[in-house]
Amino acid sequence: MYNNVGNAILDMKDKLYHRGMKFEAKQWQSTESPDAMWELLDQVVRFPINDIDESMSMCKSNQPWAKDHLLERVGGQPLNPGMEYSNWPFYIKNKSNDKFRTEKGEKFSHTYMERFWPKYAGEGLNLGIRYKLGDLNDLIDTLEKDPTTRQGYLPIWFPEDTGAIQTHGQRVPCTLGYFFIIRGGYIHMSYYIRSCDYLRHFRDDIYLALGLLKYIIGKLTHDIKPGSFKMVIENLHCFYSEKEVLKQKNK
Repeated sequence: MYNNVGNAILDMKDKLYHRGMKFEAKQWQSTESPDAMWELLDQVVRFPINDIDESMSMCKSNQPWAKDHLLERVGGQPLNPGMEYSNWPFYIKNKSNDKFRTEKGEKFSHTYMERFWPKYAGEGLNLGIRYKLGDLNDLIDTLEKDPTTRQGYLPIWFPEDTGAIQTHGQRVPCTLGYFFIIRGGYIHMSYYIRSCDYLRHFRDDIYLALGLLKYIIGKLTHDIKPGSFKMVIENLHCFYSEKEVLKQKNK
């Protein structure tokens, strides 16, 4: 376990640079990959959240975009596309991101706002296999009504994502989901992600996850403090041509 998020971020950069391997990937975000990947598999990041605001600040995320997008995610509306996608620094540099929209040219294949608030998305169908879809509020209600629960999970990867690339040629979420458990007056968070671009997303991903935790704590009536953070990354990477950028101190 790292002693704080700042040390964790810097050490993961060092690990990726020195232990990564070159891999010739066929696809990148459902399109032909423009470059080989420099990747590191099966990584776990752990650190205590002694002060959640300080931890979020230590992420050195892309501001003000990350703060604004956090508010968009927890705002209670299944926005697609929303507003902040166009303010993301890497979107500004690459307007071709619009090619990831659906055939209608109006919406993206998914947004995190839709996945946080699915019961209000999907043309109002709100259908699961047997039960109505749950959302972030239902997760909070679960933690509120039973602080001992082992069922505090917010899924981002939905069954419809399985096969979406091959069947529909669409992007699928990088995040799989978030798990929360309360023990001894502390709420611990586990963040599961299948794929993470270190240079474009890593700092923002942690910031947004911590921001989600802060939002949940603020909604609970129990005297709950932030505990520990764990992030399980199945594939941490950057483009092979960008590997040397990892040496820069501000990355």
